[in-house]
Amino acid sequence: MRQATLGVARFTGLIVIAALIGGVLAACSGDGASDDLLAKVKAANKIVMSTDPEYPPQSALAPDGTYEGFDIDVGTEIAKRLGVDISFETPSWEAITAGSWSGRWDFSVGSMTITTDREKVIAFTEPYYYTPAQMSVEATSDIGSVADLTGQAVCVGAATTYQQWLDGTLDFGTKTPDAAPADITVVSLNTDRNCAEAWQAGRQDFQGWLSSSTTVQGAIDAGLPVKAIGDPVFAEPLAVAFDKSGPDPTSMVTEVNKILDEMRSDGTLGSLSMKWFEEDLTNPAGG
Repeated sequence: MRQATLGVARFTGLIVIAALIGGVLAACSGDGASDDLLAKVKAANKIVMSTDPEYPPQSALAPDGTYEGFDIDVGTEIAKRLGVDISFETPSWEAITAGSWSGRWDFSVGSMTITTDREKVIAFTEPYYYTPAQMSVEATSDIGSVADLTGQAVCVGAATTYQQWLDGTLDFGTKTPDAAPADITVVSLNTDRNCAEAWQAGRQDFQGWLSSSTTVQGAIDAGLPVKAIGDPVFAEPLAVAFDKSGPDPTSMVTEVNKILDEMRSDGTLGSLSMKWFEEDLTNPAGG
């Protein structure tokens, strides 16, 4: 009887151990919340958003150490409607658009344009707003049109759609914007606003600056030596972004699309656009 009892005990023990191992393997293989971004965020009761501390009026680090701007407000509202807290990380734009975030942040509400190349590594929601890409020059410049920048240098934020347009590689998938002027030398800085700040500091190695109309106007409003020239060169759809290489973002994209639809319907998105841009940029026509 003792041998039989011991045999049963050992057998029972093996079953328990197998069950425990199976549970661990299931969690590691993605059967649990770890493999679904929405479930992961809900379980943590927090979502981490990447942002740029130097991209007003979309996002900026305020003197009190908090973040402010249109994208900050949109991201915070998304977190609120998800029922979770929000925190922020400030990686480089190149790191955000490259994908493979390794779980360092969960989403980007950073005015990211949907492009064919980015869709290979990034999962996008529907656009939450649309901005014209505006060329500008130093306030005292006699350059009056985009064509006048042929053979000149233009400053852009690194890894932006503005740099891609000048390089001739910008592709929205559904259409390709008109070609940029020929023979332009691209000067890239860490973020768009740095171009206007460089002019203010006396830098003269570029004659144009290409960014969103909102960022250009924000620089003008802040007293930086900038003036817009000509009509916008293209308009771009901007969306919330998620890393395809991390936990599966499919259900999260669906949920955030629902939230964005609600924010459009109840006027929240339009109100935030008016607050930060003094115009409603949440419709494809820009108003």
